[in-house]
Amino acid sequence: MMNRRDALKTLALTAGAATLGGALRSRDALAQMGGTAAMKDTAAVAPAAAAGPFTLPPLPYAPEALEPHLDARTMQIHHDLHHAAYVNNLNKAVAGKPDLEKMPLDQMLRGINALPENVRTAVRNQGGGHSNHSLLWTSLSASGAKEPSGALKTAIESTFGDFGKLQDGLKAAAAAVFGSGWGWLSTDGKGSLKLEYTANQDSPLMSGRIPLLGIDVWEHAYYLKFQNKRADYVAEFLQVVDWNVISTRFTDSQKG
Repeated sequence: MMNRRDALKTLALTAGAATLGGALRSRDALAQMGGTAAMKDTAAVAPAAAAGPFTLPPLPYAPEALEPHLDARTMQIHHDLHHAAYVNNLNKAVAGKPDLEKMPLDQMLRGINALPENVRTAVRNQGGGHSNHSLLWTSLSASGAKEPSGALKTAIESTFGDFGKLQDGLKAAAAAVFGSGWGWLSTDGKGSLKLEYTANQDSPLMSGRIPLLGIDVWEHAYYLKFQNKRADYVAEFLQVVDWNVISTRFTDSQKG
């Protein structure tokens, strides 16, 4: 089995990504979405939708569907307040910019460094948040496959040794994030796999890779149930990953 030190050595990590953001960004995001009061109030009202090309996708299951692993209250606040705010703020950022209003989000994120400077940061943060969370909700299921299959299974065994070592690597990636960010399993679209992490709402798309599975380790993703026990949250998160979905994403990624 791969120990934590060995797992960390396998990660494609950028030092800058490890230090950007931090806990203050997580607190700022809470303030943006209603702060502590919103976290305490299960009846908190989602922000009014801002007009624009981007929309909040519904949760593909009831908020309580992933219990006891992930709690309903966090899922509802996470989706209805946090994700909704990313969508609204992204629509505001591209408003009045016809080229961006018509551009697919994935394309926008892949070309993040070529965007006009006056909108780049907003798209990075808000567009990244929308993209990451849209991927997140569809990665989870209480009844999904518990292990990868097909081409993804073969690639995992070739790259990491076995599924258990991949899980160790995912836990290490999530643990390595300083402050707020994501742990990722990504691919280059040619069959190679990579474990990595990003700060804040950055996506592997911004580095030319395709995200397959992202673990959100912003505090708002787990603090109500797990408080500061990120490792416990990640272990429970991995219990509800739908590996059928992740396996299909990997297969599709090789089709261009």
